[in-house]
Amino acid sequence: MKFPTPVTLTWMATLIDAEVVGNAAVTPTGINEIHKVEQGDIVFVDHPKYYDTCLQSAASVIIINSTAVQIPEGKALLYTADPFEAYLKIVDYFKPFTPSEKAISSSAKIGAGSVVMPNCYIGNHVVIGKNTIIHPNVTIGDDCIIGDHVVIQSGTVIGSDAFYYNTKKNRPVWFKRMKSCGHVVIEDYVEIGAGCTIDRGVTSETRIGRGSILDNQVHIGHDTLVGKNCLFAAQVGIAGAVVIEDGVTLWGQVGVSKTLTIGENAVVLAQGGVPSDLEGNKVYWGTPTQEAAVKRRELVWIKRIPELWKKVMDTPS
Repeated sequence: MKFPTPVTLTWMATLIDAEVVGNAAVTPTGINEIHKVEQGDIVFVDHPKYYDTCLQSAASVIIINSTAVQIPEGKALLYTADPFEAYLKIVDYFKPFTPSEKAISSSAKIGAGSVVMPNCYIGNHVVIGKNTIIHPNVTIGDDCIIGDHVVIQSGTVIGSDAFYYNTKKNRPVWFKRMKSCGHVVIEDYVEIGAGCTIDRGVTSETRIGRGSILDNQVHIGHDTLVGKNCLFAAQVGIAGAVVIEDGVTLWGQVGVSKTLTIGENAVVLAQGGVPSDLEGNKVYWGTPTQEAAVKRRELVWIKRIPELWKKVMDTPS
């Protein structure tokens, strides 16, 4: 999330009740979580396991609960006892919850030739392009951007909050939601089936590339970037911060783990489970995914195990 204008560290420290350590001249321009952080951003960290990752990231300012760390040159720390609560304060200040009082917000912009059918909800500051069709009972959350010539079938939700929680087992409620202040971008000529869910970015964007097609009941996690001309069959589930390059095909019930990359023109056959990066221009199958040709050869040999065992047992010693 970018701030409307850069802010001073003094002002930010007052907002979140923090102490400035390091380069006090830094002027933050936004806040991002670690997977999307850029120069000028603030990032927060509250566990020693991730201190170094955040300190060495592109972030200019780190909200942290320890001063016993080496500050990289040119960067600043905002020291506070609870960095996660500080993050929530920043989001609440710059992106406060704004309830809607009507089905289609007065701040939404809908292009020429586009159709929004009955019982849809269009949130604040949504932008919908030209000649797009939004079928009944679709929900489009605040700040989402929908391109030209897009089709969204009934019951789909675009811009739901990320499944992203801060976990502390020393408090009565272990899981506390990390408020989402990002959005979703649907590029031109995308078609989205019925009953799909596309989560907004936590602090950045989730994007579906031009010409991609989603079947019914597909889930796209927060901050995932889907390339152009991808095809996802029914019940595909993709976790957060995944990069799917152009031309990828995921057949029915494929599950994709978080923070990985699937290379261009890769194909994953039905019910495949993707736990790590996949090279492009190959066909994959199974859980965990392997190249389909290799997997098929393995199955042939597995079926021959009884025959081979019998030969071994029948061979004189």
